[in-house]
Amino acid sequence: MKSLFLKIFLSFWLAQALFVVLAIVVTLAFRPRMSSWEALLANSLNESVNAYEQRGHDGLRQYLDNLESTQHVRAFLFNEDKEEVSRRGAPEWAVRVAGGGPRTPREGYFFPAPPPVLRDSRASSDGLHRYTLILSPPPGPRLFLGPRGLPIPGLIIAVISSGLVCYLLAWFLTMPVVRLRAATRQLAAGDLTARAGAPNARRRDEVAGLMRDFDAMAERLENLVNAQSRLLNDISHELRSPLARLNVALGLARQRANEDSAVMLDRIELEAGRLNELIARLLTLARMEDGEQRIPSRPVLLDEVVLNVAEDAEFEAQARHCHVNSQISAGSWEVRGDASLLHSAIENVVRNAIRYTREGSMVEIHLERKKSAAGSEAVVRVTDCGDGVPPHALEKLFQPFYRLDDARGRQTGGVGLGLAITERAVRFHGGRVAATNRAEGGLMVEIHLPLMPGSFSAEPAPEVVPASLISSGQ
Repeated sequence: MKSLFLKIFLSFWLAQALFVVLAIVVTLAFRPRMSSWEALLANSLNESVNAYEQRGHDGLRQYLDNLESTQHVRAFLFNEDKEEVSRRGAPEWAVRVAGGGPRTPREGYFFPAPPPVLRDSRASSDGLHRYTLILSPPPGPRLFLGPRGLPIPGLIIAVISSGLVCYLLAWFLTMPVVRLRAATRQLAAGDLTARAGAPNARRRDEVAGLMRDFDAMAERLENLVNAQSRLLNDISHELRSPLARLNVALGLARQRANEDSAVMLDRIELEAGRLNELIARLLTLARMEDGEQRIPSRPVLLDEVVLNVAEDAEFEAQARHCHVNSQISAGSWEVRGDASLLHSAIENVVRNAIRYTREGSMVEIHLERKKSAAGSEAVVRVTDCGDGVPPHALEKLFQPFYRLDDARGRQTGGVGLGLAITERAVRFHGGRVAATNRAEGGLMVEIHLPLMPGSFSAEPAPEVVPASLISSGQ
């Protein structure tokens, strides 16, 4: 059966049909056979009247006791004055039934009747008296009737039978969806090996088709990403050899060159250096994409990393008459990871801010603490005074080789890998990075990193450390 709609429809139909069939079968199986009781009533009425007329009260009492012991029924014989002639004493309900009333005074729709009572009358042999026999059959198995005639057991059977079928149906429908959801989360978290696990070939409904399509998509995605990563890795390694030979040739050319060719050789050396840096970044990106980069578990003092980055950035910013200031809150700033990789991640953001901030302006680095659902985290906030980024390009800044302006990228030497490496390095450390435009102008990049347990803030006031003072040795 291929259609999920038919499975749902037939399953609910089966549940309802099963309940109806069970109710009918059990009712028929345990229904009292009234025809045999009616024959017993007629025979008992004749014999009880004969016993009373021939042997009196004692004979009638003996017959009724014998009837109760052999047939397991209760019988009472009344005359036309509603008197029990065996003098054994009749219960109130028997007197009421002998008079033509109900067995219980509240018998009706809301108060179902107890087990049935048989009643029959006949005249005496001389025709002067009329006798009525009340016969109460023993209560047999009444599966669908509980106390006071309420169908509680029947309702329990209905709930159990329909619930079992619906439970199996719900399990059949939801288990593949749960597996598909878990695989989707793994894939979104970066695990390209995640698979939903296609069901057996006999299942051909819509859910099974969706799981197979998801596994095919995940496999194709994994192959494409791995192929791209291998391509970057292979190209980077292959470019290292001719670049090394180029540097050797450049050194030999400088030995034989005159002053007129020195400018051209300097230009070649500059471009070779940029190419070498590009290859190094490509290798770093390829290793992180392949999962080869393993983050060690040793603690790193994030405040020291920020100060080192700010000091280096202050020296580079002098070329554009800019300054870099760092503001670090007091306290412990231990994160778990690799110091050099974190240094590179923060440095890429700061260098990008220096590159695009207005000349003579300020680049600020803030290190603050923030509470999250998982615990305390450190927030490294880098802001510049540039023109900002178009809103549609904010999410693309951390994609490899993405640049807002190709011409501006060539002038500054950027190739769009720095922020991509930052995003992957931060993600490998269990953090996240985001970029937003400032209301007063410029771009703000926030790096969130989880702090190690035990890190605490000693004072709420931030410690302002101008990087210009650090670089000047004051």
